[in-house]
Amino acid sequence: MTVATAGQNLENYWKRGTGAIKIRWGTPGDFTRCVRELDKHVGNERARRICAQWHYETNGFWPGDRRNR
Repeated sequence: MTVATAGQNLENYWKRGTGAIKIRWGTPGDFTRCVRELDKHVGNERARRICAQWHYETNGFWPGDRRNR
């Protein structure tokens, strides 16, 4: 398995798989739950960047956007 494939598998896990069930994308607090889960693995700063991007890709808007209230 290449690094790119492994990274894609992890992204799929968190955006569509078992990890997505933990995060519950599209519900209040999804960004916070994502950061809490990923922080254990990549540190807070990187987790916040990754989760912001995945939040946008999953929900169609950025965390903190007025539509996220």
